[in-house]
Amino acid sequence: MSEDFNMSMRKFLKQVGVTSQQQIEAAIRDGSDVPANVHVRMVLTSEDIELNHVVEGTIRTGGAE
Repeated sequence: MSEDFNMSMRKFLKQVGVTSQQQIEAAIRDGSDVPANVHVRMVLTSEDIELNHVVEGTIRTGGAE
């Protein structure tokens, strides 16, 4: 892969990571009765390359059990 591709990919993934973390933190901070574990799903799609990728996980919040 080209250097331009690598830089473009890294820039996109950094944006995804930073903005996703901000959104999760805001939702937890602004929510009431936040559970100790929040189940999350990230869906990455592209119609251009027929991509549909799903990542699921759990974030421990330290909230109520």
